[in-house]
Amino acid sequence: MKSQLKNVWEDIISLDNFLGAWREFICGKRARRDVQDFSVSFMDNILSLRDDLAKHTYKHGDYQAFCVDDPKPRIIHKASVRDRLLHRAIYRVLSPFFDRTFIADSFSCRLNKGTHKAINKFAAAVYKVSKNDTKACWVLKCDIKRFFHSIDHDILVKILAEYVPDQEILALLKSVISSFSFNAINTGLPLGNLTSQLFANIYLNRLDQFVKHRVKAQCYIRYADDFVILSENKDDLMRKLSLMGEFLRKELRLVLHSDKVSIKKLSSGIDFLGMVNFFHFRVLRTKTKRRMFRVMAEKYLNVRRGLLSGETFNQGLQAYFGILKHCNGHKEFLSLLRKYDKIIV
Repeated sequence: MKSQLKNVWEDIISLDNFLGAWREFICGKRARRDVQDFSVSFMDNILSLRDDLAKHTYKHGDYQAFCVDDPKPRIIHKASVRDRLLHRAIYRVLSPFFDRTFIADSFSCRLNKGTHKAINKFAAAVYKVSKNDTKACWVLKCDIKRFFHSIDHDILVKILAEYVPDQEILALLKSVISSFSFNAINTGLPLGNLTSQLFANIYLNRLDQFVKHRVKAQCYIRYADDFVILSENKDDLMRKLSLMGEFLRKELRLVLHSDKVSIKKLSSGIDFLGMVNFFHFRVLRTKTKRRMFRVMAEKYLNVRRGLLSGETFNQGLQAYFGILKHCNGHKEFLSLLRKYDKIIV
């Protein structure tokens, strides 16, 4: 029997939960106009939201769409401050519980996880499968086509219902999920919602459990909708790929991206999470490297024009240095340092 959420409706709508959610929400957002407008009548807005929820009259608002390049163009759908505050209040209650149901090898949008730990796990799996580089290591790399666009609302709600016995909480989750759809009815989650990150992990936890317990893949690593399996047997990976593809279609109504599925030897270099991985080293993906230099060059010009502070520029530069520390990137590090050292504070 699955473990079930012990929190009740009052835990989500409690004033303490909303105040805690607000403290987390406003970090880095105090200067934004919509946040400032909400703050003017802060307690009135909080109590109004809580009252609507308590009376079950709450209705999720519309979304504002805008495009970002991250690095490829994406459409982000942004909810109102009121709705985003509720998303965080929900997340605070649900996330600790659901995180305990996830496998250790799921690394996206989880506390003490992330891309760097996923890459390190990949390196550890390489050592294990290749017997310290004495045997061939094959890597199956997969990507789900239009993942966030394709999440089925009915399937997601059915999964949530297995874990959430409180019908008031479940009804609220349905309201948040149904507040947004892509072209198809009852399909898709907005990239801008904090709850979408959690719902995505809950949805793909079905795949994780299938791969671990039915497919019996020992070296499996997933970050969002990108995942890899390592094996010394190419035919074994072909079999696993077929099983996973069928499971995704039948159980989750998802499709693997045919152009992004590959089975390659590690020796040819495996592009995973922005880095090209080999046995003894890993390097930044060429596109990532070019984008890094392009972005920093643009910011450098803005500093010279007085449009950006040296401190802000330095923060961005240090972020890239942090990335380079996790790969064989000392040459790129030195190149940036020589070019921009006069701005570093």
